[in-house]
Amino acid sequence: MTTTTTWALARVLRDRDAGLYLAGVVVSGFGTSALWLASGVWVKDLTGSDGLAALCMLAMWAPTLAGPLLGTLADRTRRKPLLIGTNLLLAALLLTLFTVDSPDRLWLLFAVLFVYGAAGVVHDAAESALVAGAVPAPLLGDFNGLRMTATEGMKLLAPLAGAGVYAAYGGASVALLDAVTFVVATGLYACLRVRESRPEPPAGGRREQTAEGARFLWTHPGLRPLVLAGGTTMLFAGLSGAMVYAVIDGLGRAPAYAGVLYAVQGAGSVAIGLASGPALRRLGERRFAAYGIALTAAAAGLRAIPSDPVALVCSAAIGAGLPCVLIAALTAVQRETPDALLGRTAATANSLVFTPNVVGLAAGAALVELLDVRLVLAVIGLAWLVTAVPLFQNPASASRTATRSPSDANPA
Repeated sequence: MTTTTTWALARVLRDRDAGLYLAGVVVSGFGTSALWLASGVWVKDLTGSDGLAALCMLAMWAPTLAGPLLGTLADRTRRKPLLIGTNLLLAALLLTLFTVDSPDRLWLLFAVLFVYGAAGVVHDAAESALVAGAVPAPLLGDFNGLRMTATEGMKLLAPLAGAGVYAAYGGASVALLDAVTFVVATGLYACLRVRESRPEPPAGGRREQTAEGARFLWTHPGLRPLVLAGGTTMLFAGLSGAMVYAVIDGLGRAPAYAGVLYAVQGAGSVAIGLASGPALRRLGERRFAAYGIALTAAAAGLRAIPSDPVALVCSAAIGAGLPCVLIAALTAVQRETPDALLGRTAATANSLVFTPNVVGLAAGAALVELLDVRLVLAVIGLAWLVTAVPLFQNPASASRTATRSPSDANPA
């Protein structure tokens, strides 16, 4: 790790509020990752159905489609009390899963997961807005990188812990573990020293308020290309991710080898999270995102080569490249968006970036059954690479393009 990176990380961690935020992310992220794995296994054990088990992830992801609407909550009230209330609500809700002991009670599990996902959208919007006001602007990239490192680190550790707790004590015990993490995170958020004024009464109708975040993103010459590139990247990430077991078959490995590839990918994400702050300051959001997309696209295409060393290197490269556009887009949104709009804008950006991943996974699951995986990966890699090109455009030129009236703009 370079001296510059170490200095920036030390500055972030010395900031009391930033440290508390990161601790909250680690604690709640651990519980969420543990529940994510255990819920699918729980449903599979109760029903024997792969399709119903897969619905657990869909239930948690579906509320992101309502991001623009849910994000308005983070602009209508003070964000710290909203974070605390959201965490306590989820902690209480998870305890109801102790009643799920047969297939006919699974509706409650899916309902809880759906509310869990909706509360997560509100939580992320409020957190992004609160962080933007509490962390100095020059350190937002470092903070978001550390947040990515913490999140990916939990994805490496928590599923194993969740699986162990599930095997020993059952699914309800994993829900209890997750509830405890939310209570601990609530205590951390309560210790934040932030002063928030009461938001101004909203102007306009509810539909106008909801659309305001999307309108701001579309008309902003710096944010629009980053968010579009993030959404396109996650679409291709879904397509590529659906091919992982076909890639493993090509290597002559058992399906469990996916755990090795995901662990290597997670290590790459942890590494880029630590280096993202200095890289953002040196390159700027657009070039940082573009280089990350290019690295990820090349690695996705090269996975068509049936070689263990190539597969491992490509997994590490995907792990390092994929978060770049996500960190760049979030940091730019936090820096460029007025505080009164930040909750809606952050939630809208998250919806536009992450929803395509679900579409990509579904499309990839169909393509892998119909076409040669090597051909599909090669095409994905090339098409993915093209999405980085607009980010290398001169920002001044992009600004001139964005100043045209909406009626002149080409939505394509």
